[in-house]
Amino acid sequence: MTGGLLAAAAVATAAAVPDLPPESTQQAVGYPSLFLLVALGALVPVVPTGAIVSSAAVVAFHQTSPFALLFVFLVAAFAALLGDVALYWLGQRGVRSRNGSRWLEVLRGRAAPDRLAQARTKLETHQVSVLVLSRLVPAGRIPVMLACLLAQVPLRRFVRGDLPACLAWAATYQLIGILGGSLFPEPWQGVVAAVVLTVLVSGAPALWRRVRGPRRGAADRSGGEHA
Repeated sequence: MTGGLLAAAAVATAAAVPDLPPESTQQAVGYPSLFLLVALGALVPVVPTGAIVSSAAVVAFHQTSPFALLFVFLVAAFAALLGDVALYWLGQRGVRSRNGSRWLEVLRGRAAPDRLAQARTKLETHQVSVLVLSRLVPAGRIPVMLACLLAQVPLRRFVRGDLPACLAWAATYQLIGILGGSLFPEPWQGVVAAVVLTVLVSGAPALWRRVRGPRRGAADRSGGEHA
């Protein structure tokens, strides 16, 4: 995940260093590209969609159009929702099929057993809130989506919960982009800052779990020795 974000930072920086093209050209190319990349990232979870949205928000922040940030928000949220719905529909086909499906196996492979168990437990009591948080917590979307599939949550109900989740997700990463864009006068500097912030937000929980795991294991072994 972190490697993908760093690659996105390199690409975004290289693209932003030259003088920016006219805003009409940016919009003609940027919004469709943003839509495709975010929708693809929802289907293929290795694409760093958060960094993409933050970078787009930086460019929009430096434009003169008052609606640029609004368009980035709407395009990102709609693309994320469409990608989630497509992935959930493909997963439903696997659940209903006796032989499963490749998409369902991909979801199973990317959901850690402990996180899947937690998602299934929380889903029983807090369906909508769990879906919203799943998109804001790094690596939380796939376990919750798989839990919904295994619980046979209807597609319509999933969409009702995923819509506010996608809106909250797009708003969060757009705010990161606005923060990065406001810190520096040049757009490419803001893009780098936004991607770095995204790396920190996305990578910190995973790093904490890695550090906490060995400490917890050492504490358990120490407790067993003194018992």
